[in-house]
Amino acid sequence: MYLVPGDPATFLAGSTKTTPAQLDVLRAEYHLDDPLLQRYTEWLGGVLHGDFGLSLQYKESVQDLIASRLPTTLTLVVYAGLLILVGGFVLGLVAALNRGLVDKIILLAISAAVATPVFVVGVLLLAVFSVGLGWFPATGAGDGFADRLWHLTLPAIALALSLIGAVARISRSSFVENLHRDHVMVARGRGVPENQVVRRHIVRNSLGPIATIAGLVVAGLIVATTIVETAFGLNGVGSLLQASVAKRDFPVVQAISLLVVGAFLVCNTIVDMLYPIIDPRVASWRKAS
Repeated sequence: MYLVPGDPATFLAGSTKTTPAQLDVLRAEYHLDDPLLQRYTEWLGGVLHGDFGLSLQYKESVQDLIASRLPTTLTLVVYAGLLILVGGFVLGLVAALNRGLVDKIILLAISAAVATPVFVVGVLLLAVFSVGLGWFPATGAGDGFADRLWHLTLPAIALALSLIGAVARISRSSFVENLHRDHVMVARGRGVPENQVVRRHIVRNSLGPIATIAGLVVAGLIVATTIVETAFGLNGVGSLLQASVAKRDFPVVQAISLLVVGAFLVCNTIVDMLYPIIDPRVASWRKAS
């Protein structure tokens, strides 16, 4: 952002008739003329004390600004995350167990989903289901749990569609890899019912790679909400990030970037903690080492 053309002081001034002297006053007031390293060090020191600074654009505390918008974004991320995990898992399993026409159709569908940009999906959903059919509202996050879910259904689908395809690909590959393992063939040879073979020997041994990619995908959803929240008029962290980048609101952008990094760390930590439960072989390897 520091290399992007433009001066934050001109956005703060809000007028094209501002004199250079007035711009200098604004730069001094908000420490915009301080060296980059000094500004970053001061910001980091404030973060360690729970102070993320003051928004240049909104003139209010950054943590309060983010906190007021976080519920909408978290609801959207959880909603989309569930769609991604369930949809990707089911599609991958169905494709792996039905090699042939069904597999080819699903592969074609997920390839199309992965290749379609989020904003294109959002525009199509708005045009068909909001403007055309009127089944869902076009903008806003709604009030109350049920109303909020109704308002966030189209944004969640737009956010999740391409990532469902990505998770489905990984899931299918993992399931196919375990379909013809020796222990699976032995179980089938002993007459174990197919549903038990799938559940105990194929699905469980395939969950490791799926959990890893799912953790990364869910953590990255906060950044992906930028386009979706802007398209659907949602007052969330993603739209705040977009507006802050456009106005070069450094404190807000830095705080949201830190939030995204924290989300990745938390999700990866949770996946690492769950891995021995998902795949007991990992726990055995760790004990052996």
